[in-house]
Amino acid sequence: MSVKELSDKLRKRGQRKLHVRKTLSGTPEKPRMTVFKSNNYLYVQVIDDVVGNTLVSASSLEESLKGIKRNVEGAGKLGEEIGKRLKEKNVAAVVFDRNGYKYHGIVKAIADGARKAGITF
Repeated sequence: MSVKELSDKLRKRGQRKLHVRKTLSGTPEKPRMTVFKSNNYLYVQVIDDVVGNTLVSASSLEESLKGIKRNVEGAGKLGEEIGKRLKEKNVAAVVFDRNGYKYHGIVKAIADGARKAGITF
């Protein structure tokens, strides 16, 4: 993949991200859960956009989650972990922000893991 192809890919993802974020916003009752994938790690944050605070976050960089790999199975475990942390904060429902990524594979696994933990979208 050349540099031009990579920059075009990132530009298109940015456009998709902005298009989705125009209509999607987190509230204190139903915060926004967003996903980020780097080349090596996965990150999930739950954000209250009214105040601008991150309520809960989890990533595959944390010591307790160090064994999680950047694949569908690991993403499911990360989704379950974020679901548990949300339950501790008494949050039952969130708005899912796929952050410009396609809703399949890792992104879908994170959402399914959170659903498995009892979070509704």
